[in-house]
Amino acid sequence: MRADDTDTKSMNSLRAARSYADQGSGPGDTGIAQYLSCFERIIMPVWVFDIDLGRVHWANEAALKIWRTGSLAELRERDMSGEMSPTVAQRLKQYQEDFKDNSSFTELWTLYPNGEPATMRCIFSGIELDDGRMAMFCQALEEHAETPETLRSAQALMHTTVMISLYTPQGAQVYHNPAARAVKCTDCHLLSDQFVQRADFDALHRMLKLDGLASIVAQVKTAQGIRWHEINARESRDAVTGSPAILISEVDISDLKETEQTANFLALHDVLTGLPNRTYLQRIIAQKFAAAEALDRKLGLLFIDLDHFKRINDSLGHAVGDKLLIEVAQRLKQSSRPNDIIVRLGGDEFVVLLDDGSERSLITNMADRIQDVLCDPIMINNHELRISPSIGISVFPDDGNNLDVLMQNADLAMYEAKDGGRNRHCFFASHMKERAETRMAMESSLRHAVDNGEFELFYQPQVSFAENKVVGAEALLRWQHPTRGLLGPGEFIGLAEESGLIEPIGEWVILEAARQQSEWQADGNDITVSVNLSPRQFRSPALIPTIEKVALAEGFDPSRLDLEITESMLMGDNNEIVRELQEIHDMGFNLAIDDFGTGYSNLSYLQRYPISCLKIDRSFVMDLRKTSAITELIISMCKILDVSIVAEGVENLHQLEWLKSKGCHKYQGYFFSKPVSAPDFLPFFDKTDGQKSGNVYEFQPRATIAGS
Repeated sequence: MRADDTDTKSMNSLRAARSYADQGSGPGDTGIAQYLSCFERIIMPVWVFDIDLGRVHWANEAALKIWRTGSLAELRERDMSGEMSPTVAQRLKQYQEDFKDNSSFTELWTLYPNGEPATMRCIFSGIELDDGRMAMFCQALEEHAETPETLRSAQALMHTTVMISLYTPQGAQVYHNPAARAVKCTDCHLLSDQFVQRADFDALHRMLKLDGLASIVAQVKTAQGIRWHEINARESRDAVTGSPAILISEVDISDLKETEQTANFLALHDVLTGLPNRTYLQRIIAQKFAAAEALDRKLGLLFIDLDHFKRINDSLGHAVGDKLLIEVAQRLKQSSRPNDIIVRLGGDEFVVLLDDGSERSLITNMADRIQDVLCDPIMINNHELRISPSIGISVFPDDGNNLDVLMQNADLAMYEAKDGGRNRHCFFASHMKERAETRMAMESSLRHAVDNGEFELFYQPQVSFAENKVVGAEALLRWQHPTRGLLGPGEFIGLAEESGLIEPIGEWVILEAARQQSEWQADGNDITVSVNLSPRQFRSPALIPTIEKVALAEGFDPSRLDLEITESMLMGDNNEIVRELQEIHDMGFNLAIDDFGTGYSNLSYLQRYPISCLKIDRSFVMDLRKTSAITELIISMCKILDVSIVAEGVENLHQLEWLKSKGCHKYQGYFFSKPVSAPDFLPFFDKTDGQKSGNVYEFQPRATIAGS
């Protein structure tokens, strides 16, 4: 506020001193000290505050009493910048700018000399120091005896971060509190100027006209750029002139707005890839359906699942898997058209909605394009990865008129594509529902099998070349189905893995195999039993507790149980896999790699793992005329690694003789015996005495097994 004329004696004395000083020379001529000496004897407290340094530059005797100090030298030593709140410092900087226009202000201020409050009405004006800097000339009119409520209101108005402004009804600026001045846009002279969108100001104006009150959230121009403000306005009066006015209070909610926008984005988008998610698809799909119906058009929905993605996650880790998914998302975006909508459902599942009246031929072309772009090699962390998509397709409205039905039908078509060999696309057909119902029934039966104990272990003998006798057995799972009879693992293991039932089933297999080995051991039959671990079972937190339970069982020798893992589970340089395998090995169990030669392991990786046995995959034994070189290389590598060698799938004498000549340690296969139940395994213990025959080929109790 501008200072008003006051007729008190103190003001007259001050004017006299100022007049006397001005008759001589100004501060710019002979120095500010001579100028200020004229004010030393007046009874009104007067001081000069150096805004830049945060110290009192000069004070007369009356001011020294207010500041509770005995001398000017002592007062000048006080650094007040540390005691000053950010809002007071901001206000003083605002004064400093205004003083350049010869402005002065009369305000109620509370000083805190020695920590004690002293409230007074002051006149502040500018005074130039000898070095050219602008300081503040302070004149205390009187100590003010305001009520506590008045003082606290004045303090709150000064220190609040709420921006409070007063405008004329025409929008001209009348007053800004320090917070409002700090953010005021220099080019915004009228209230309407600060709004980014004119429509927001018009809405505020309409509300004021109707109710005298208004509240709006809008983007505004500020000294810090465009921000979001919550603006409250009311019709009021100027307390100085009594004229009508508009009182505005504003709060900066930009951070909240940004958080809200981020939350909305995250709610509708996948965090990893940035693609829209299922929720986004659900929100916009009704609009897409309505537009398609109005134009009598079709919509194509492509359900994409990456083939064997779990193998990459299991072998190279989730970090590599995540990078792969990001690259897949980028390739899908590059292969799509502007109006297509690409969605990540989760995991390795994506959806592409074709939004341009898609006919079957166009959908087929898009599916082919996606297959081509995703099948190109992807380099991640020096690994060349190759993936392929299985794509299921449903069409609106032919295959459904709502999203759930379309998604379900596209999912069924995707499974049809997988069953047909993967890396292909398949349109939905009605017969797929029947297969799905059969699959659901099978899963339900499988759950009952877990609860009712319908599983049984069969054992395939492993024969030692050197000892000419059975030294081990591989435990193989069978399901005694209530209506379908005995089922092999190929008919249900895949479903068990997908449904998660493999974990309780796998735990039962380990415990049952250990129990059977202990029983045979107690009867004097010292053989090793091997058990396969599925990828999901190997990743399960329940694995270590399960085998710990086995290791601690009374009378059980952990070295008589081999745990087999597939080669693909060891891909990559994964320290977590090394740690888990070492923990298993330290408990006394043997670790074997099953189906060796079909994965991607190399010698440097294998040397890191505590492996005791490699099992040569049956595909390398089946046709030795084509694979003998590779099979011999695998046997040589096992010898270098000093691990046991077991050949799988031995079915004839030629294979047996060749493996023996190359130094293979053990074999299993139909040439000796198919897998049999535990009771049917007992004859092998009686007939495998190496002392009775010096020719391993004479030991073939195959006819006995076949007839049992």
